[in-house]
Amino acid sequence: MALRELSSSLIRQAAKSSRALPSCIGRATSRFASTEATPPQKSPVEGITKTSTTPQGAKAISFNDFDDLADLESESSFAKPLNLSSSKISEYDPVKRAQGRKRQLPASRYQYRPPRYYRGPLHPHQPPPPSDPSSREYVPGPFSHTRLEHTYQSMIASDLMTMTYVHTPPGTIKTPKADRLRTWDDSSPYMKGRPKRGPRGPGEVLRLVEKDITWQNIPKIERVTVHSMIKGATDDSAYLHVAGLLLQSVTGVRPVVHRARHSVAQFGIRQSMPIALTCEMRGDIAYEFVDKVINLVLPKIKDWPGVAGSTGDSAGNLSFGFDREGVILFPEVEVNYDMYPPKMIPGFHVTVHTSATSDRHARLLLGAFGLPFYGKLVD
Repeated sequence: MALRELSSSLIRQAAKSSRALPSCIGRATSRFASTEATPPQKSPVEGITKTSTTPQGAKAISFNDFDDLADLESESSFAKPLNLSSSKISEYDPVKRAQGRKRQLPASRYQYRPPRYYRGPLHPHQPPPPSDPSSREYVPGPFSHTRLEHTYQSMIASDLMTMTYVHTPPGTIKTPKADRLRTWDDSSPYMKGRPKRGPRGPGEVLRLVEKDITWQNIPKIERVTVHSMIKGATDDSAYLHVAGLLLQSVTGVRPVVHRARHSVAQFGIRQSMPIALTCEMRGDIAYEFVDKVINLVLPKIKDWPGVAGSTGDSAGNLSFGFDREGVILFPEVEVNYDMYPPKMIPGFHVTVHTSATSDRHARLLLGAFGLPFYGKLVD
């Protein structure tokens, strides 16, 4: 029976849709025409009062449409008026209603938990990015910049871009440069499609090409590495423990222990023996360490000329070192000097890794921070 009523109502709707175009236009514009409104009329569906406003010459909407809707849906929440008192509305409390439930859904239904392990890019459950607060690797912040990083963002970055600016007039034709990699001469069919060869000589690699500094590649500190080779660890492991405590207090990072790959009888080193420690700092910790070294430790060293101008690996990474007397000048060691036996305090090397593509740009960055250089500057 319901199917018959549904089909008959659809037939009536289809017959009405085949009216002339002016009647359709009049029906569509009846809502927006500013003409006299007809008195309200009661629709066959209870609780609905309709007022039709029709322009002159337009056909008014018949209320048989509501009869068709009544055939399709006899009872509707929109057709009946809601007679709710204000007391019922004020008594409705969804929180109290939820707390009154005896049985609750498990916590996993209310809170999204990312997968514990990363199972590859094709797995259907992918962890959110580390910047998402729901990620397991999410670290809030940064809430503020360190003193040295704030100085870099506000002054040094713009000054470096200004000092190293290279003006290229518009329309300048760049001279083509020769390929840095050697090509094959195609004298043999086996040479076709082969990748280009590197430079001649054993162990030779292509060095980075210095790029002009723009607003997109201003040099900055990426990470700082502190490395120490503990010679006394070959005879007594206490040297390694003391060096680990000292490096962790100075850098704020737990050191990584390195073991010997091969045995060297001349130095008393056996394979897999722990002999070195490394600490790697990134972000705010790296800037705080560089700020501490430049402004607190280096000025205390007597007759210290600066960092040698020949240091660097031609890729923007500069290194310098501290002996035992220089390590004692760190504030973390001065405050608790009695904790470390004087003979067991090690020296260490500091490597500042920058985003510069040449040692010259890296020296400009560290020189702006206040680190002096002496001697011949080797790029």
